[in-house]
Amino acid sequence: MHTYNQLSVSVAPDVVLGENVTIVQPCNIYGCSIGNDCFIGPFTEIQKNVTVGDGCRVQSHTFICELVTIGANCFIGHGVVFINDVFANGGPAGGDKSLWRPTKVGNHVSIGSNATILPVSICNNAVIGAGSVVTKNITVPGVYAGNPAKLVRHL
Repeated sequence: MHTYNQLSVSVAPDVVLGENVTIVQPCNIYGCSIGNDCFIGPFTEIQKNVTVGDGCRVQSHTFICELVTIGANCFIGHGVVFINDVFANGGPAGGDKSLWRPTKVGNHVSIGSNATILPVSICNNAVIGAGSVVTKNITVPGVYAGNPAKLVRHL
């Protein structure tokens, strides 16, 4: 069963939705996979080749670009932005998607509002503080904050 907060919800036919998914419109969601028991807030964009695991909550105004994988039971705060283009040639990759890089978010990760996540891996059980910019892989569970995000406290 898919649950929606509005009567007129259009989800692209190439979206794979799990059971008990709540999507608050308006959203731009296409070519992705969203697991069971997820909540997707309004004004969110989730692009193709994105996977959102079971039990995740994605708050409003969040942008999840291609090549992002989010594990199970994660919280993505308001206005979080994921980036896949690192301007490897000094500017935007344009149509050359071979220059894009993937992001992997582990299980039980919380990302605070207005954080920016560059193409990195984030281990299980990490907390990213609001407004933080994650520029490097996070390999140790803990609380990370700042620009660039640094370990503040072990969990």
